[in-house]
Amino acid sequence: MTRIALTGGIASGKSFVAAELEALGAVIIDSDVLARDVVARGTPGLAAVVGRFGDAVLRADGELDRAALGTIVFADDAARADLNAIVHPLVRARAAELEEAAPEGAVVIQVVPLLVETGLYRGFGTVIVVDVPEETQLDRLMRRNPLTREEARARLDAQASRDERLAVATHVVDNAGPPEATRRRVRELWRELTRA
Repeated sequence: MTRIALTGGIASGKSFVAAELEALGAVIIDSDVLARDVVARGTPGLAAVVGRFGDAVLRADGELDRAALGTIVFADDAARADLNAIVHPLVRARAAELEEAAPEGAVVIQVVPLLVETGLYRGFGTVIVVDVPEETQLDRLMRRNPLTREEARARLDAQASRDERLAVATHVVDNAGPPEATRRRVRELWRELTRA
């Protein structure tokens, strides 16, 4: 099986592209979804996060307060590294289980936002990068979150640069235009990925 990864910067449209690929028949394993699952209430992952960051990162219902944690880790590189050291191994282990359980002959695509930053791209034969200009990322990020421009910029700066992502790309999906243009590109890409 060729291992396929899909990545892109924050607010680039990875979820949209992944959903389009899933609709075409791909099995999607989304690291963002897994990252939420491994720190859900009652998990060892959440216990480890609370052990490192304290009860201030818990909501009243015992779930992780993502906003509170984000405020901490996007302002402190060491704190972000500590969080990644807790969450990433749990996510990778669960992703491997799901990949192994995929049906024979399935096109399995792992959505990994920090593919470049973690060096995980080396383990994939094909890397799809969803690409948009940084200004588009900032605009989208501020529209979907109550962030100042400086806070949005800090989140972009915490990730690999656009050039670093493009340097590892096997395929690029430009998602800066209208959704239908992205859908057309995804259909072309699907034909390339499934060509015998």
